Amino acid sequence: MAPHHLPFYLAPGSGTDTLMVVMGFFLIGTILWVGTLYWKLHSLPERMAHKSQKLQFELVAVLGLISLFTHMHIFWIAGLLLAMIDLPDFGTPLRSIAGSVEKIADATPGGGEEAASDVAVAAAAAEKPEFAKEKEPSHA
Repeated sequence: MAPHHLPFYLAPGSGTDTLMVVMGFFLIGTILWVGTLYWKLHSLPERMAHKSQKLQFELVAVLGLISLFTHMHIFWIAGLLLAMIDLPDFGTPLRSIAGSVEKIADATPGGGEEAASDVAVAAAAAEKPEFAKEKEPSHA
């Protein structure tokens, strides 16, 4: 009973609603696109820290997960700030200093342990009182 010149967006009486099907696919595509955009934005601090190989990468990743599960954006902001800041590396220079000191200790003449025992014997001889020393016999 419907007229034959109905607009395309109106569903025919016995057919499928084409506009609803097209809008359904559009809605699913839009939700997937916005979700992907959200995940990319959410993982931004972690990707920044990983790309620049920061020491605090694990901390930034944990802050990102905490902000994801608690919906508290302050953790995401803290992770972003940590990803942008270069923390000084104190461990590497200290390890280098420790390695150099070990090399110097191994390079002492006498092999290290022998030199320490010679120093202990010399210190013990220096601490002996004068009257405890024996008189040298005269050969005259």
